[in-house]
Amino acid sequence: MDLDRAVRMIQGALLNKVGYLSPLFYYNPKEVIRLTAKIVEAVWKIIEPVADREGLELVDIEYRREDRGWVLRIYIDRENGVNVGDCSRMSGEIGTVLDVEDPIPQSYHLEVSSPGLNRPLKKEGDYQKYQGKLVKIRTVIPIDGRQSFTGRLLGYSDGQVRVEVEGKEWEIPFDQIIKANLQYEF
Repeated sequence: MDLDRAVRMIQGALLNKVGYLSPLFYYNPKEVIRLTAKIVEAVWKIIEPVADREGLELVDIEYRREDRGWVLRIYIDRENGVNVGDCSRMSGEIGTVLDVEDPIPQSYHLEVSSPGLNRPLKKEGDYQKYQGKLVKIRTVIPIDGRQSFTGRLLGYSDGQVRVEVEGKEWEIPFDQIIKANLQYEF
């Protein structure tokens, strides 16, 4: 994951409903976002080989300040899903590797989880893998007046994610996506 994309994703996570960064930090928010993105990038490089070795996909990493302190949340998956045992085993392995490599300067709580029913779409390959599924996509800037797209994922090619929303096909530049998730269909 490149640093610029990670920064945009973290900025998107910090956006509140009125469209500006919430005052979550007493320090310079841009500096916190940059440092957080660097930590996520470093952790990704360290633990992706661990997940690969176990036949798991590293789906996402979140590093954020919550009420109980800093939380490093790691999402893993595999073709037929993961169970509590997978998450527990990976938590132990990841915790050991991170203790040795020590990429995070402060104390944190480690959580390892499945991505859930509303799985995030992070990698270009996710948009091919989940073609035909219902998705919700949020962009950095409006595209023809819209920043939120909920519809059927048509695929990905040449840096463009294609989605059908209310009968209209949209092309969304991959590098403009802040957040994208599968939507559970009842």
